[in-house]
Amino acid sequence: MPDDRNLKPRYRFIDHTADLGIEVRGETERDLFANAALAVHDLIADTRTVRPRESRVISVSGIDSNDLLVNFLREVLYLFNGERMLAANCTILEMDGERVKAELRGEIFDRERHALKKEIKAVTHHQADLRRGKGGWKARIIFDV
Repeated sequence: MPDDRNLKPRYRFIDHTADLGIEVRGETERDLFANAALAVHDLIADTRTVRPRESRVISVSGIDSNDLLVNFLREVLYLFNGERMLAANCTILEMDGERVKAELRGEIFDRERHALKKEIKAVTHHQADLRRGKGGWKARIIFDV
């Protein structure tokens, strides 16, 4: 059997930043969820020129408020990754501690009108934190980019 101490390593660890975090605020929990949805699409592309031409309704559930927010934002991310839709606005239609239903209005991505900014691969549970505080609601969300 060869002595492995004299062999060159087959690999090494490198520093790599693969996460992006944001903090979202809202006067109410509904406002926070709507703001977070719009933030996801604004991170992906310049949404200033998105027109509210089409509508999509999404419904998700979660075991607690953090899980609910992460699951909601995963569906919002799917609107872009799966359907190529960018949101101009978001209205929370129904919400309780375990479910949220929202309508997002926007349009299909047009590379001539919407400049891409960043690819978001996933919404993570890592350090997800949603809480009510002084002056309203605040959440921290980490994305895999």
